[in-house]
Amino acid sequence: MRGGQWRRIASQVGRSATVWAVSTLTMLVLAGILPDFQLQSADGDSATRIAITAALGAGAFGVLSAVVWPVLVRLLLLVPALVIGLLVFFLNGSLLLVALRINPTGRGAVAPETAVIVAAVMSAVASATGAALAVRDDDAYRRRLYRLADRRRSRPPCAASPGTVFVQLDGVGHDVLTAAVGNGLMPTVGRWLGAGDGQAPTHRLTPWHTDWSSQTGASQLGILHGSTFDVPAFRWYEKDHGEVVVCNRPTSAAELQRRAVERTGDRGLLGVDGASRGNLFSGGADEQALVLSIAARRRGRENRSRAGYFAYFSDPANAVRTALSFGAEVGREIGQSTRARIRKQRPRVGRGGLYPFVRAFATVVERDVVVAAVVGDMLVGRTAVYADLVAYDEVAHHSGPHSQDAAKVLHRLDRSLALIAKVAEHAPRPYRIVVLSDHGQSPGETFRARYGLTLGDLVRAGCGLHVPRRAEHTHSGAEARAAVRAALRRPVEEGGERHGPARRRSEPIVLASGNLGLVSFPDVPHRMTKEEIDARHPALLGTLANHPGIGFLLVRSAEHGGVVLGAYGAQIPLDRLDEEPGPLARFGPGAADAVRRTHGFPHTADIMVNSAYDPADGEVLAFEEQIGSHGGLGGAQARPFLLSPLALSAPAGDGRALVGAERLHQVLRRWLHESNGPQVPLPTAESDRKAA
Repeated sequence: MRGGQWRRIASQVGRSATVWAVSTLTMLVLAGILPDFQLQSADGDSATRIAITAALGAGAFGVLSAVVWPVLVRLLLLVPALVIGLLVFFLNGSLLLVALRINPTGRGAVAPETAVIVAAVMSAVASATGAALAVRDDDAYRRRLYRLADRRRSRPPCAASPGTVFVQLDGVGHDVLTAAVGNGLMPTVGRWLGAGDGQAPTHRLTPWHTDWSSQTGASQLGILHGSTFDVPAFRWYEKDHGEVVVCNRPTSAAELQRRAVERTGDRGLLGVDGASRGNLFSGGADEQALVLSIAARRRGRENRSRAGYFAYFSDPANAVRTALSFGAEVGREIGQSTRARIRKQRPRVGRGGLYPFVRAFATVVERDVVVAAVVGDMLVGRTAVYADLVAYDEVAHHSGPHSQDAAKVLHRLDRSLALIAKVAEHAPRPYRIVVLSDHGQSPGETFRARYGLTLGDLVRAGCGLHVPRRAEHTHSGAEARAAVRAALRRPVEEGGERHGPARRRSEPIVLASGNLGLVSFPDVPHRMTKEEIDARHPALLGTLANHPGIGFLLVRSAEHGGVVLGAYGAQIPLDRLDEEPGPLARFGPGAADAVRRTHGFPHTADIMVNSAYDPADGEVLAFEEQIGSHGGLGGAQARPFLLSPLALSAPAGDGRALVGAERLHQVLRRWLHESNGPQVPLPTAESDRKAA
């Protein structure tokens, strides 16, 4: 062997011996502190024998962690991902019990509940010790990061051209990002933008604008696959299939991806040597982990959606650290929601039940696993990586986009960006890091909190159908019932009209996507016209259009093709919106184009309902239980950001605004070509016409 190889072997042996010694000392200390943890016989032992028992126990625990733990984690892939963090403690404690049982000295005993604590502390101490010893050893640091994402497979040598990492900060609007940088919450992003004294910027910040459907399903499909066609909302009813499509449902995500690939004739942005991490869609990547569109398939080589969990949790130290952080985040959410209730904070939504665990999964487990996967991709020199971090979006929905809770999440996301930038220094090829968001969020109380009834209640009241008693006695409910009486010229029975099963099948389906509502009549096979709706429910459109919580409606028209309806009888054909925006005026430039485009989708609902919007404070009214929402028009939700290195060409060099996820897809594709990256074909004139 060469001298360098001997030095690396000696260094590795030295680090292993040090970690073993520290683990032994930790076990001795815990045995002295915890009454249910013993390393000696009932008659007592000498200090030497106790030390030998601790050393053998620590060694056995270390070997089991290295050999058995990966197998246990692979079995964990069979259970729901949300419970993985909770099982980590118990499985780790079980390994300690086994280690003490096989100890050759025959000493050592621990209560099961105490074994969980001892194992967690020992794993954390061993992880910290190993990391501290490897800080100045680049090879050791790189090997440790390799283990984080289980990237041991061999790959051909990397090209000298730069790779590109796209990190999506889900739901972070342009204004939120700039405010966070200004407040010092995101120092890494601040350094890239030259926010510090005397620092030259390395990145540029560009806002872009979403389509009407300002939500992850539409935006990410457009970014990764180049098409947002026929994605009118986050959830919608398809009459020809008789089912509701929901973007974050695995079967729906798979179908939307299939349609996009069929429409564009291309696999996607990541089609050559790409990796998709934590996304709704694959982008055509061969390497996929935590990708929703493949989660519905049967397990096998074609379905690696949960492989990222195994790659991360196969290291017991990572498992313990993430599990501890998971528990801390649950406690943090319970404390923050309790404080909000005590202070009678407004607006506020319910945050009980399973929500603390859902939040902890999004802000801790998903973040750690996705970042680890990105680290592994960079260290093997993958050409293009796209990863989605959903932490901010989840917290902002329930705490508000400008809340302290959400601000703390932004700070932790910035630390993840710093880690990715640090790893780039150890990667086998240079990397360009692009950070972007898929949409923003607009604040505001919920429609139900302000008016005492849901959009579904209002639609049913406008149709003269039965509504819950709480909705009947609201001002909006009473007005709707009065409108029905006037339109029908006959009294409506108390509690609304009640009908049998046949009539119930014709009742409207009302769905919400943030502050965008969709009303469909399932018994009519085609998209209904305004004239048909008026004939069937004379008071419905007027009830909705004149409600103070609703900004405008979009309906098909037999006379005009399509019309936008607003308060006080406003009715504007789509082809006249540029000259006479009417109720769209307050929604700003681009609103008319967005509405016209959605009108042309095959699965646009019979009635598209956008909530009211106040430009003075940027607030909308969510039809879901969210105080930070997105999905429609109005405010910051439609203004995400794109943060790109100066080494790449300007995203909108022609001076035009960057509008729509499909155009953003073309920008990212151009950048991959500039880096001599994956040779995905640039669009032709024919493909542009197909996507139009």
